[in-house]
Amino acid sequence: MNENHARLCSSSDWTGYIANELLPCLTRGVDLGAEMLEIGPGPGAATEWLRRRVGKLTAVEVDERAALALARRYEGTNVEVVVADAANLIFPDCSFDSVGCFTMLHHVPTSESQSKLLAGAFRVLRPGGVFIGSDSLASDALRDFHGGDTYNPIAPPCLLGRLLALGFSCVSMVVDDDLRFIARKPSETGRSMNVVDGTQVTQC
Repeated sequence: MNENHARLCSSSDWTGYIANELLPCLTRGVDLGAEMLEIGPGPGAATEWLRRRVGKLTAVEVDERAALALARRYEGTNVEVVVADAANLIFPDCSFDSVGCFTMLHHVPTSESQSKLLAGAFRVLRPGGVFIGSDSLASDALRDFHGGDTYNPIAPPCLLGRLLALGFSCVSMVVDDDLRFIARKPSETGRSMNVVDGTQVTQC
């Protein structure tokens, strides 16, 4: 993480944006269940908000220093912090009711690793579980902001294709100032298909 990210992601402004704008909008009408997995929490801008809406929150962070700081912050709470690579999730199949990743997919260095992360999210979800997330959109400004850091944004159509190919259903994707998505692991009842305009695509 370069200095730009260290400064932004630990700021009160960023935490406020995540907690007051992004997450309330993204989770509107979504049941996160009792057990949730947060992938790539970094300094924990989303963690506090999420942990108050589930019984147990497990946070997977690849950066040991960030993970240690988060573990100290949430010691004795319903948050468990695990140091691990999100492209190789260590949890058993069907372990969580929900999985979330927020503004971190573009920090995953390769398309292969991104695909492994998405596949892992599908695998560890229980049937009917929900995968929610957001990410930044590619731009010259974002590339400059990531000077000396990983910069690998996913194009929205590519992300949609990967989610559907993995077997996710009820995929809802909104592209505006950023990219936001909600996808479900099918239950045993099957699915039908619905497609709306170019701004939002849904398959159920």
